Amino acid sequence: MSEPSREPLSEPISEPTSGRARLSVEHETLYEYSRPVDQAQHIACLRPLSDAGQTLEVFDMSVSPTPSQHSVRRDSHGNSRAYFALHAAHSTLRVMARSQVTVTARYEGLAPDQGPTCGEVRALLAYRAKAPFQPASEFVFASPYVPCLTALREYAEVSLKDDRPLAEAAIELMSRIHADFDYAPASTDISTPILDVFLQRKGVCQDFAHLMLGCLRACGLAGRYVSGYLLTRPPAGQPQLVGADASHAWVSVWIPGLGLDRAQDWLDLDPTNDCVPGIHHVRVAHGRDFGDVTPLRGVIRGGGRHTLLVRVTTRLLDDPVRQNPVRTNAA
Repeated sequence: MSEPSREPLSEPISEPTSGRARLSVEHETLYEYSRPVDQAQHIACLRPLSDAGQTLEVFDMSVSPTPSQHSVRRDSHGNSRAYFALHAAHSTLRVMARSQVTVTARYEGLAPDQGPTCGEVRALLAYRAKAPFQPASEFVFASPYVPCLTALREYAEVSLKDDRPLAEAAIELMSRIHADFDYAPASTDISTPILDVFLQRKGVCQDFAHLMLGCLRACGLAGRYVSGYLLTRPPAGQPQLVGADASHAWVSVWIPGLGLDRAQDWLDLDPTNDCVPGIHHVRVAHGRDFGDVTPLRGVIRGGGRHTLLVRVTTRLLDDPVRQNPVRTNAA
């Protein structure tokens, strides 16, 4: 049992390429069961990252009913995971996560036509006997949701040519996916293979993220799946809709020597919106694919049938600012 990623019901705000923004996020998950659940074990991945490009100021997660056991620790990718168990019978489960973050435009000054080429980065990631371990190579290989497919390699090779700067080529690949594939809510689910998405030419944000990862990895390049939130706005003339925003997904490609200190050699790209994320994308976690960063998952005994309701609301707390953010100990 896991909470899937959902899609924005409203129009994305165009991404500012400079400055900072303070954002609040409320993420509510409600399970209702037809019969009582006797035992449950859950893992939540809902706490936003805090690093040089994003400062987590406030985070609180509440669970109802109150868990019998609860702990928090980091996974192998550096994401925060909350583990909780319920040993008393319950007919509903409600998890509410509230966050406040300051997001910095990490890619201000990006020059896509500069930096290492696709061929140079591919060579750095290739196996060489007795060569030092390159951590980014972990994200070159196939993963449960992202197999290595010839069709994706052939599609990607149009952009990812050996002599092209990787940043420029990856941005072109992102734009091609955005142009060639239709965003179609409810057209797929998490079990839909990416080959089906590729052939049908439609899907949702997690499909486009998995698709782009498959393209990068099939060409010997490293890509991470990024989960998070995107600030959106309602259509013109309509009020903001509480709960209309959603969990979002995009990708991050390894480009050593990108020349941007805060980027830490990883360039985020959002194929759903054809943009380099700026100050309206809130990063929660990254991994090989959706399976590594599922917002909430678990195993239960009992429960019968269940219904799932997910509500996410992302708000801009103030206008984008350029002064340094206030840092706290909420890392």
